[in-house]
Amino acid sequence: MTDQNHQVKKRRVFHIPGYDPIHPRRYRELYRTESAAQAQISGYEIDVQARQSEQSFGWSVNAHIDEQDVAARIDVLVWSDIVRDSMAQSIPATYWQLVQTAWIYISSGTLRRLMWMRKGPVIAALYPVGMLLLQLLVALGLGLILGNTVQSILTKVGTLTGIGLIETGGSWVGWALKYLLWAFVTVQLLRWFKGKDNKFFAYYLMHDYAFSARLNGANPPALEERMKSFGDTIAEAFRSNVDEVLVVGHSSGAHLAVSILADLIRQGRVPANGPKLAFLSLGQVVPMVSFLPKARRLRTDLAFLSTQNALTWVDVTAPGDGCSFALCDPVSVTGVAPPGKHWPLVISAAYTQSLTPARWKELRWRFFRLHFQYLCAFDQPKDYDYFQITAGPMTLAQRFKDRPPSRSRIDVVASKYTSVLPL
Repeated sequence: MTDQNHQVKKRRVFHIPGYDPIHPRRYRELYRTESAAQAQISGYEIDVQARQSEQSFGWSVNAHIDEQDVAARIDVLVWSDIVRDSMAQSIPATYWQLVQTAWIYISSGTLRRLMWMRKGPVIAALYPVGMLLLQLLVALGLGLILGNTVQSILTKVGTLTGIGLIETGGSWVGWALKYLLWAFVTVQLLRWFKGKDNKFFAYYLMHDYAFSARLNGANPPALEERMKSFGDTIAEAFRSNVDEVLVVGHSSGAHLAVSILADLIRQGRVPANGPKLAFLSLGQVVPMVSFLPKARRLRTDLAFLSTQNALTWVDVTAPGDGCSFALCDPVSVTGVAPPGKHWPLVISAAYTQSLTPARWKELRWRFFRLHFQYLCAFDQPKDYDYFQITAGPMTLAQRFKDRPPSRSRIDVVASKYTSVLPL
């Protein structure tokens, strides 16, 4: 049963997505369908209603869990427009991004150090490089084959007809047609591949990694401005009549949340006697940024947030999610763990135990779907239930107060770069 002193009757939830160009409606529909599935499995009641204003996109939740009624307001903090702008690259510009991003991660030694911890997300990072190069080779190869074929046909026609102009493959007409066709086919195939990127995800992932790497780990100015706006929105929630303010950072949204919350606490905008502040990081990829040379802002915020009593920080990943740095303590592996560190609590969503064998078999090779499983229903849930965390009667602190960290967590220093901003 819920301790009455810690019962949540009203909650504000702020969801910070990862690098995602899709309209936030997707998150509302995912929550609506998956919460209904989880409620049926776990035996509680939950109702989701759409809500939208000019300032935010979100939904309202009314739940009856553990014999308690809870009302939650969930807002998506949107930066998909910044993502879309960064993805508005031509095909040649994307290949130039490939060269630049690969050089940054390899020359800085970051790629090698990331592989020390988890090979899954590094393979995911190398995938767009390999896929884009494969697409280029296929396009060039088919273009060359068709060009040679046309040149050969022209040569035979010239021989049979006696037309000297195209009598041999070496004539200027034959060569011109060959290379024009080669270029045309190559360009059209590359455009076709890009048009099918909702199947290949090569361009999407390349833009994702390039976004973090282009400033060597520093945040672009447009993103910093948006993060300030997010901070203002969250700070306003502390003045409302709620029991808990919960910030959820998914994927690359987790490292944005780290800096936003660190700023709020430094600025004294988290009242000591106000709603409880909770931070839930899901499927985080923090090392992809914090290991880069100029990620001093993020490293500083990681170190600061890890010692704060003003919040509860729980980090949830799963070894079955090949796109996250599963069970890697983002503070410790970055090499900035200060004396007095007590966050985050690193736990596993344990996909292989929380999903039935049949469901796990169905999802096992759907890598992107597994990266979103934290926001979905589990058919044999353990202590991690996204919907009880966001709409249940317990605070995040109470729910995990006796939960030890996962024994297989990784908390050794792996980053080459550990410099922070001066205090």
